[in-house]
Amino acid sequence: MAIITLPTWFDDNAPQWAKDTVIYIGTIWNQGAYGLTYGEIFTSVVIVLIALLVRGLFARIVATTVMRLTSGTKTRLDDALVDSVSTPLKLVPVIIGIYIALQVTDISGDAEIYVTRILRSIITLVVFWTLARAVNAFEFILGNLRDALSSAAVDWMVKALQIILVILGLGAVADQWGIQIAPLLAGLGVLGIAVGLGAQDLFKNLISGILIITEKRFVPGEWIRADGVVEGTVEKINFRSTLVRRFDKSPVYVPNSALSDAAVTNFSRMTYRRIKWVVGVEYRTTVDQLKYIRDEIEAWLWNDPRFAKPPEAALFVRIDSLNASSIDYLIYAFTYTKDWGEWLEIKEEFAVAVMDIIARAGTDFAFPSQTVYLQQTDPPEIMAPPARSESTERARRAIENTRQPRGIGEVDKDN
Repeated sequence: MAIITLPTWFDDNAPQWAKDTVIYIGTIWNQGAYGLTYGEIFTSVVIVLIALLVRGLFARIVATTVMRLTSGTKTRLDDALVDSVSTPLKLVPVIIGIYIALQVTDISGDAEIYVTRILRSIITLVVFWTLARAVNAFEFILGNLRDALSSAAVDWMVKALQIILVILGLGAVADQWGIQIAPLLAGLGVLGIAVGLGAQDLFKNLISGILIITEKRFVPGEWIRADGVVEGTVEKINFRSTLVRRFDKSPVYVPNSALSDAAVTNFSRMTYRRIKWVVGVEYRTTVDQLKYIRDEIEAWLWNDPRFAKPPEAALFVRIDSLNASSIDYLIYAFTYTKDWGEWLEIKEEFAVAVMDIIARAGTDFAFPSQTVYLQQTDPPEIMAPPARSESTERARRAIENTRQPRGIGEVDKDN
């Protein structure tokens, strides 16, 4: 145990209880465990705690300084880099604190080797972690590539690069601890075969996700419908599944294979939005009224600039069928807008216009109805039908000629 020597001025002036207290604290200070004195342990802990306290302030000061220096630049790359590395910067004071703590302690032998390896491993992980986070900043550089491929494809490339950097960082740490990477990779390869046999669905969904991205079936933000699967807005295409937000705002995680194998309708890519109506009017409507309604509705559509005109898109207003209770019009048109809310507004205005046209024609909409005929007591008056028209006679003769069998070589009598 080391002998505690008091300073001369303290030994001459301090009371005895103070001297005993200092001697007692000094004795404990010089004692220790694990090859270190309590004084060295206490000092190291204080240094690390101070480093932990200043790490946030340090990162904020550095980030603010760099942002001030790059504020005059036009590119956003430097701003993105600062945002990406601000979190790893918080570990720099911790690393410095650990290094200083190691310098004030008197460690040697195996303990020094292991502590040094730990410090180097932390530095290596911080470097690769910083690089992995900095990859996000290069999304601004990949803007043209994002247009050529898709946003999801670029996101996958960024994620893959980040995973590669993390794997390289772990490999570098393993190499510092003397772990051979090649035999480990060989063992992982054998293990991967076994895992792959049991994880076929995982790889199937991964490949399906790649196919979805390369084929550009849909991208985040588009409205899709897969029959029997889901309908909603695509939010994110992940490695295994795609996040689709339904219109009731509930999220649906759909396996990529389900969307790759199913017939997917992408409503966001339609060129126009269709209006297809069947409008029935009463049977008491006259021919002139039917033509008036048809012409007025067609003119309304042609004069409205919000509707696409032929040959861009079809536009029909026709008397389509004679139903059991109504004479039906087929109205078939396309609007330029694809926005659902604006489309509903146009439909409402068009519906009001159709109602007004039918009312001005002097008729009304037909309702499902049934007519009951009562048998008359007196026999009805028999009226002779009008004579057949000339066109009817020509048609009758043509029908008879087609039904009359002819022999080989027989010619028409008219010839």
